[in-house]
Amino acid sequence: MANPVANLQRTAAEFKQMDAKDKRRFMVDSVLNNALYILMAVFCVYTAIQRPNFLSMGSLGNLLVQVAAYLPMALGIAGCIVLTGTDLSAGRAVGLTAAVTGAFLQRIDYANKMLTFLPEVTPFWMFVTLLSVVAIGAVIGLINGFFVAKFSLHPFIVTLSTQLITYGIILWFFDLNGNNGAPIGGLDQMYKDFLGTTMFKMGNTPIPLYVLYAVILTALMWFIWNKTTFGKNMFAVGSNAEAAKVSGVNVFWTTVLVHTLAGAMYGYSGFVEGFRSGSIAAGTGTNYECDAIAACVIGGVSFVGGTGKISGIVLGVCILRIIFIALTMLGVSSSSLYIIKGAIILCAVALDMRKYLVKK
Repeated sequence: MANPVANLQRTAAEFKQMDAKDKRRFMVDSVLNNALYILMAVFCVYTAIQRPNFLSMGSLGNLLVQVAAYLPMALGIAGCIVLTGTDLSAGRAVGLTAAVTGAFLQRIDYANKMLTFLPEVTPFWMFVTLLSVVAIGAVIGLINGFFVAKFSLHPFIVTLSTQLITYGIILWFFDLNGNNGAPIGGLDQMYKDFLGTTMFKMGNTPIPLYVLYAVILTALMWFIWNKTTFGKNMFAVGSNAEAAKVSGVNVFWTTVLVHTLAGAMYGYSGFVEGFRSGSIAAGTGTNYECDAIAACVIGGVSFVGGTGKISGIVLGVCILRIIFIALTMLGVSSSSLYIIKGAIILCAVALDMRKYLVKK
């Protein structure tokens, strides 16, 4: 693993040997390459001055809770980006699995119980539900990966198609048994306790159990990316699929498994989102993939392929949630958030491509 201190010392030594023109170019490149981080830091300082409670323990606790909710989805979609692709179906996959979770885990005595034939919620049934929604997400990812790998279709087209198909299934699901599109509520207390039991408090903000589960999933994904042959193959395919194939990497199965793993993470995210929303609607999960993609790019997962770190993804999710929390505190309207979110994605991708062109 690279030593940051050694890298900094080596950069400083190289800087001293440059002439004045190269030093100016180096400084300009450094500022441009980190422009997004610099602007975000300035924005956070401004917010802290305008709203002193921005840096309170309660606000930090809120940040931790939000990061834990959105991180698993970003960890999943990051693998697709490492393969120079993307996944537009991620948000709808979260919506579908959240809906299935809600329908499976409604109270047995709930007046508007959607699937009346299902049993009372028990620890075993809740475990079955979790496995089921993870499997549903994995199947969506498997389909994406198969069409991308088998027919060399662009992931944008494939995942746009599965996004529309999944949304159609969601609308169909919400009409079952005369539900007529009504939100799914009345979630069982056991399900709420499994995800929402307070571990401790930061200020006045309770930290629920699903924060711990997010930490475990992050550690698992770090292990997969850095310590397994699958992880090495993923980066090899993302860097150069043809070279990886010549080296003996099974490009087809690597691509399929990356998308399948991503789908499984969406399934888990849907399981958590069902709890967080409390009342699951057909629109649950809409545009969630935008946040995940933005967080990954901010965290250094390059669309050029073959580049990315789990620590960077965590940092990207943290930065994005900090921005949204700050904007909310400053009273920015929800409609303006979409404009800002789009601008962040555009700037992050542009800066990422600039780094690639400079290296090239």
